[in-house]
Amino acid sequence: MSNRIRNFSILIVGVIITFFMASYFVTSSVHSEENRESNEFKVKSSTELSHKSFASSEDEEANQLEEVELASLDEEVATEVAFRQFPTRTVVATGYTAGYESTGKTEGHPLYGITYSGLTVQRDTISTIAADLNVFPLGTVLYIPNYGYGIVTDIGGAIKGNKIDLYYDTVDEVFNEWGKREIEVYVIEEGDGQVTESDLNYWEEAIQSETVPVIGGQYY
Repeated sequence: MSNRIRNFSILIVGVIITFFMASYFVTSSVHSEENRESNEFKVKSSTELSHKSFASSEDEEANQLEEVELASLDEEVATEVAFRQFPTRTVVATGYTAGYESTGKTEGHPLYGITYSGLTVQRDTISTIAADLNVFPLGTVLYIPNYGYGIVTDIGGAIKGNKIDLYYDTVDEVFNEWGKREIEVYVIEEGDGQVTESDLNYWEEAIQSETVPVIGGQYY
């Protein structure tokens, strides 16, 4: 009887120990699964956030690009509307300076910076430009998009037919701001073959007072 009781007691203890060990492993497994799911959620959330941030950045860049394109388009449309009353001419436009590379004259030359008309070159409210006088006589006023108003005061050996040469102060400006372009210009007034300082003053005042169209409040 005593042995039976002892054996039964040992069995009971064994069952209890087995039960606690099983409970421990189940609990550990549950906690491990919870931690794994928690980590996966954190990784997924971080990835989703990264993707959202990247998408947001792409959207912002796309919006900025669209705004630039719209601004450019608006200026082109504004130019067409403002100058539609004036006849147009398609020309090839290049740039030149008063320097040796364009005129063969150095600063010490007595005619340095002096145009064919006798007026001094200028890049200003209205700028001096060169043209073929058979196409655009002296005194002709043009509006050149992305350059501004120009008045024909000069000629050039290579400027024949539908070509014009736009004055700039430096060679860097010629290359960086213009280069060579085929462009549609607006003929504001055809010259009579003469141009004087008074003509320059007249047109400067007309532009500054916006008697003639001015795009975006900028003269050039």
